[in-house]
Amino acid sequence: MNIIEIIDKKRLGKELSNEEIQYFIERYTKDEIPDYQAAALIMAICLNGMNEEEILNLTMAMANSGEKLDLSDISDNVVDKHSTGGVGDKVTLIISPIVASLGVPIAKMSGRGLGITGGTVDKLQSIPAYRTDLSIEEFKANVKEIGISLISQTLDLAPADKKIYALRDSIAAVDSIPLIASSIMSKKIAAGTNKIVLDVTYGAGAFMKDKLQAKRLAKAMKDIWRGKDKQICCVISKMEQPLGHAVGNSLEVVEAVKALHGEMAEDLQEIVLTMCVQMLKLAGRTEKQEQLENEIWEVIHNGKAFDKFVELAQRQGADAAYLYDLNKLEKAPFIIPVVSDQNGWVKELNAEKVGKISIELGAGRKNKQDEIDRRVGMILCKKIGDKVENGECLAYLHANSSENIEEQVQNLKNAYTICSTPVKKEQVIDEIV
Repeated sequence: MNIIEIIDKKRLGKELSNEEIQYFIERYTKDEIPDYQAAALIMAICLNGMNEEEILNLTMAMANSGEKLDLSDISDNVVDKHSTGGVGDKVTLIISPIVASLGVPIAKMSGRGLGITGGTVDKLQSIPAYRTDLSIEEFKANVKEIGISLISQTLDLAPADKKIYALRDSIAAVDSIPLIASSIMSKKIAAGTNKIVLDVTYGAGAFMKDKLQAKRLAKAMKDIWRGKDKQICCVISKMEQPLGHAVGNSLEVVEAVKALHGEMAEDLQEIVLTMCVQMLKLAGRTEKQEQLENEIWEVIHNGKAFDKFVELAQRQGADAAYLYDLNKLEKAPFIIPVVSDQNGWVKELNAEKVGKISIELGAGRKNKQDEIDRRVGMILCKKIGDKVENGECLAYLHANSSENIEEQVQNLKNAYTICSTPVKKEQVIDEIV
């Protein structure tokens, strides 16, 4: 058995055996297979797919490539949440302290940005001195003692996925159901949580471009999880336009903190309430949805949710002064308005175009070794359904340089489609499965 034969087999669209998958994962994790051969196999999987058995075998091989956590000594109700990706998706930063402040332990390992979608770790690291690289012992201690910990994937947990995840981002192999499902679920299996709510997104700003693809991905992940005798809920949501108003790491932290004080865009509020309610239900709460939503708003309005976020940040090394005074966060040197040249209503705000602009500004990565600029991004003042007048500001572009700034301003303007008749605002949540 050798890697060239395995690459050739998948290139021809044939099924890989469990032994072949394990051979690849074990040797790639040990650096015995170089990136260029791993990239060839990953691209072959992306193009030719995998069947259900292959996906399960790939998932378990990655989950078993390092240590596996046991969180049963903390609680039977440790709940995790994961999104399959989106533009402007700062939901984890909001719902995790909300749910934790309601007594449900949150133990979450998050990733960095992948393709046009932002990463929770990159956002958290916008808070000066926030540590995402905790040891497993620190991670568990935080969950035990304050009920929450948000960290990056450790080197010891699913290390194969960590390597493949970074490689996928650099070779345009992100929108693959087998690769997405195995990546997400291998981390969750290794991390030891037994209950998870998945936000499976579709649309212009997501890896899955239509609802059918999203449901297929949800099914693939549910099949893996249920096979491990664990509880799961999938929320199918639209990502045609960016979520909320901010796109860019530091800017999204600001929006998340404001949300924890009750200031939320309509679409962001919808997904936050839905995800929180589903997490509480998985944790065993049996109250009606209206009562659960009232409790969520209560911990927002009385400050407990924000206090929990502050406690989390301080516990992981951050200076809480930046959360109490958001003006302390470093700002981009160039903030440029994007002005409408027509009257009407916003019909479309293309999330994919916005995500590509954010990468060009430096908020995302073109190569896996790229450093991102956490200051840059955009604030979207107008979204689908909003009325716009000629000369009114559509958005503000936050850039680190004046170079090509006019081009990016025009690109952002082109992400908007404005029509002459009123446009109805649509709900974000499509289905809960």
